[in-house]
Amino acid sequence: MANLKGLGSIVAQLREERTNLVNQLRHVDAALSVLGKLDGGRSYTKSRRRRLSAAARKRIGAAQRARWARVRGKQQKAAGSGQTSTAAPHKRILSAATRRKIAAAQKARWAKVRGEQK
Repeated sequence: MANLKGLGSIVAQLREERTNLVNQLRHVDAALSVLGKLDGGRSYTKSRRRRLSAAARKRIGAAQRARWARVRGKQQKAAGSGQTSTAAPHKRILSAATRRKIAAAQKARWAKVRGEQK
């Protein structure tokens, strides 16, 4: 307890310093807010959005439409060939023997766990 005698005063000093820093930060925020409004009405906290030209928006839209057309084209080809309409890869199927081996191994693991519990 001898080491903790000055702890209360240290904590009080730290709290006071924190209060001072919070007040200073509020003043800085207020100043930035005022200065930000002088610059075209924008506040410093709001992120600036990029302005795209009409031509750039058209190019982006055309590229996105082309991407969707490719996706739809693949789906229609898959549907036309008798497969499912989704472009999901074929699932791998385990053989019966492999499933039996996995089941046996899992049963052995659970038997071991139950044996340790008893």
